[in-house]
Amino acid sequence: MADIVGSGDFKYRVVENWAKLPDGWSFKEVAAVGVDTEGRVYAFNRGQHPMIVLDRDGNFLRSWGEGLWPRAHGLHMGPDESIYLTDDGAHCVRKCSLDGKILLEIGIPGRPSPYMSGEPFHRCTHTALSPTGEIYVSDGYGNAKVHKFSPDGKLLMSWGEPGTGPGEFNIVHNICTDADGWVYVADRENHRVQVFDGNGKYETQWNNLHRPCGLYMDYTRYPVCYIGELGPSMAVNRASPNLGPRVSIVDHQGKLLSRFGDAHAGLGPTAFLGPHGMCVDSHGDIYVGEVSWTLWPSSFPETPRPETLRCLRKFEKLH
Repeated sequence: MADIVGSGDFKYRVVENWAKLPDGWSFKEVAAVGVDTEGRVYAFNRGQHPMIVLDRDGNFLRSWGEGLWPRAHGLHMGPDESIYLTDDGAHCVRKCSLDGKILLEIGIPGRPSPYMSGEPFHRCTHTALSPTGEIYVSDGYGNAKVHKFSPDGKLLMSWGEPGTGPGEFNIVHNICTDADGWVYVADRENHRVQVFDGNGKYETQWNNLHRPCGLYMDYTRYPVCYIGELGPSMAVNRASPNLGPRVSIVDHQGKLLSRFGDAHAGLGPTAFLGPHGMCVDSHGDIYVGEVSWTLWPSSFPETPRPETLRCLRKFEKLH
């Protein structure tokens, strides 16, 4: 019998062993995932084949980007079927066609700005688009900024600084927008999502989250937001239940609609290790990319870290 997770209008059937890779291939980790209008799934990963494309049934279609991406981190599907890829190891964002042709590059690959200088980029993490095509970039691990660029890549403005107050960040890890132009930022180590207008004016924040990591929101007027939360990382709270890792689904005001994931990190079909990136297709199915290889020592320090682990999972929505 299939495992069912979630609650209310957001119940899902777990699809185990969904992704089928060629013999000898591995994701290593799936940092981000996206779906195009044909239902093809794009897994931006940290293995030898950075972009792996699968069909809706998990069958391998093709790969691209070999040798170009030192550390995959963020993926955003543009409305014109372009794909925005953020690499925190290369300190850059690239807009690509769906077959991997580079259409736009922001930042100088391999040349980070000084740490916490506020200048783009120092280990940027994710990208999102406004309704009129401006590009937002969360930046990230070595900065505490959100940058706003014109559609052709010119810097328009930046906001944020290190801290815990409104508009301040402690690892600005992910970013998304809605049809009204609101900007949602995963302020990971402050355990919240902050909400801004399109010019960086702080509006509100969502709490009841533990290290929010992955965000996905579509372009509907009153959207639902899917949030991947990392579990505790310290020895003193690693065994605490109900802190994640997990996936939470909230409405546009941050009200919890559904949440799933076991009480502790694990390898079972309903457990997570590191839900880092996610997307939802036109059927309502959720695809979750995990950075399990990175987080394995924190979750299971007594066990040798595996070379390959469950890294891309599909959850089919029950209708």
